[in-house]
Amino acid sequence: MSGGPRTLVVGDVHGCASELSDLIERASATRVVLVGDLFTKGPDPLGVWELIEAHAAEAVLGNHDVVVLKAREGRPWSVLPREAFRWLKRRPLVLGEDGWTVVHAGLHPTAGVLGTTRKMALNMRRWPMGGRGEGSSRSFWWERYDGPGLVVYGHDARRGLVDRRPVTLGLDTGCVYGGALTGYLVEADELVQVSARRVYRPV
Repeated sequence: MSGGPRTLVVGDVHGCASELSDLIERASATRVVLVGDLFTKGPDPLGVWELIEAHAAEAVLGNHDVVVLKAREGRPWSVLPREAFRWLKRRPLVLGEDGWTVVHAGLHPTAGVLGTTRKMALNMRRWPMGGRGEGSSRSFWWERYDGPGLVVYGHDARRGLVDRRPVTLGLDTGCVYGGALTGYLVEADELVQVSARRVYRPV
């Protein structure tokens, strides 16, 4: 195995610490970047935080992370230490590197990062935003996006893995719902996946 960098971008973790640990080990990751939605819904938010600390993981902010920051008391994630909330509050909406970008939900399909609002980064699936229902005639933002670079995102477990490399890559494969946790090794251009150990939250 090469001794070079192995950057692992990971789909929506949602408290699935065991699967995150398995995925990092399987990928032999030297750098971990999470697409957001870290602590809610699943069984072990504290375990996720401990892995974030152990691997100095990076992350972008997800819509469920905003919920965590707004409502702490009496919630499953209230077990997190104060440092976890301070760390989460500092997460960016977009993390950009040479040739690839990570965002939780999506980017403006024609204006890119510069045209992306907070709401788009956290919540967007279809374009334009604002319509109702999955049966809408609007297209998904990633159907219209054409670069530059690869955009890696999560937020859409219903769609599952959406592999449109080298333009976009959707990694939310619904681990918390009994699916899988999926990661992308940037330098190797490879997908890595571990199955959920069980259904933690029914769909």
